[in-house]
Amino acid sequence: MAEEMIKALENETEVQSCECRHKHRDPKEERDLINRLNRIEGQIRGIKAMVQDERYCTDILVQVSAVQSALNSFASRLLSNHIKSCVVQDIKDGKEEEAINELCETIKKML
Repeated sequence: MAEEMIKALENETEVQSCECRHKHRDPKEERDLINRLNRIEGQIRGIKAMVQDERYCTDILVQVSAVQSALNSFASRLLSNHIKSCVVQDIKDGKEEEAINELCETIKKML
């Protein structure tokens, strides 16, 4: 289910301007990211249930805020990992300008 959410998000954003770059993640990093996404997915299902149960708006909004915070934390972790691995490697490979420009564009999209 988490993979479906990621694919849906990629399709909705401009991520598919695809040069089709891939990132091999070590098992610990992947497990951490997937665990976070699974928790977020559970929170979303909880919000859906709250709407179906006609819960009070403020209670739902508090949970929406928690999901937004969890997504921001996920994005922050992913960005940090990206900088420490992909950006550093691109710079070592002599692609400094490309790496910096891509990073700036990514940060702009996040803001």
